[in-house]
Amino acid sequence: MTPEQQERLTRVGPGTPMGGLLRRYWLPIAASSELPAGSVRPVRLLGEDLVVFRSLAGELGVLEEHCPHRRASLRYGCVEADGIRCAYHGWKFSPAGRCLEIPMGPASAEGLAHAGATAYRAQELGGLVFAYLGPEPAPLLPRWDLFVWEGALRDVGRALIPCNWLQIMENSVDPTHLEWLHGHHLASVRRAQGLPEPRHYRKRQIKIGFDRFRYGIVKRRIVEGGSKLDDDWKIGHPLVFPVSLRVGSDPQHRFQIRVPVDDTHTQHYWYSCWRPLDGRPPAPQAEIPVYDVPWRDERGDFIVDYVDGQDIMTWVTQGAIADRTREHLAASDRGIVLLRELLFEQLARVERGLDPLGVVRDPEENRIIDLPQERNKYRDGEDFLAEALDLSHVRYSPLRGEIARLLEARPRRSDARP
Repeated sequence: MTPEQQERLTRVGPGTPMGGLLRRYWLPIAASSELPAGSVRPVRLLGEDLVVFRSLAGELGVLEEHCPHRRASLRYGCVEADGIRCAYHGWKFSPAGRCLEIPMGPASAEGLAHAGATAYRAQELGGLVFAYLGPEPAPLLPRWDLFVWEGALRDVGRALIPCNWLQIMENSVDPTHLEWLHGHHLASVRRAQGLPEPRHYRKRQIKIGFDRFRYGIVKRRIVEGGSKLDDDWKIGHPLVFPVSLRVGSDPQHRFQIRVPVDDTHTQHYWYSCWRPLDGRPPAPQAEIPVYDVPWRDERGDFIVDYVDGQDIMTWVTQGAIADRTREHLAASDRGIVLLRELLFEQLARVERGLDPLGVVRDPEENRIIDLPQERNKYRDGEDFLAEALDLSHVRYSPLRGEIARLLEARPRRSDARP
């Protein structure tokens, strides 16, 4: 990769090619549970400093952080029934950015219109708040299956990762790291700590494959002792272009969403959706909780005795922006090559004025979008208990106890879901 190509793929701020591509998609910026009526939160997204707030009437707004009057921060603003008021001089703005009031200022409609704030669209789905920073007309917010399934238990983990978004996404089309990082390395770390070692991660992968589809790339693999009849190959699981990976199997399905904060920081979300194996729905949730996933210990060292902590270690230690001009790719990296080709192709589409891959505009298509996902990986649930509650970010979830009880109600292998 040339330095020019590297810049083109990694820079995400306003006016950059990749920033222009990523602004064509809805991106999560907060959990709904973090934004009760009357609250405001600072957000940095694609190199822009913003605030997201919920008015006392319940309407969401996403505005530039700095008041257009004297540039004071709206993160300290007073949220009212119809908008947010700057703490400095009391200018008030609607969720759509209209200036509603200028104390001791022009009362004319023309004067108020001139004083509006930059605003972006905001919507809620599945316990997350999404923002759209791109041109109009905005596409539909995709109703991915995990966001709209009924009878499921959900939680949201998150971590701010100090590196560029692309090296995290490239990990999603690098399946060979599974047996080495999460198999051999994780086993050695946990063995040294006197902890149980992983079981199924140690299986050797004998074949990997990648196919394009409507919403991104489908990943496939065959492990030692398996065949093309296994779900891992026959169905696989998807990278949802441009910033998500969908993984798991009943009872847990999960999105990993990598939201570019700026060129050197990524907000990572683990959106987990638990479906009871016995078919009985869990108790309704009053709200979907959000929690922080730690990845450094009290000494500042990486926490590498669980899967997601290992991943974060490899992403961050590549540098704030991995230097792809110095890498040496091998045959096992063809998924990474495919992703980069796809990114360059979609950059070209946007520059021609076309919608990029996966943008949804048809309401009928958007009723529910079922994504391909292997379903029979954990037929009896036993291996999954260890992975979900000990070897992944789920060990930090506030719902860990409820998840354990849900999994204990699994059926016997003979009557497990097909």
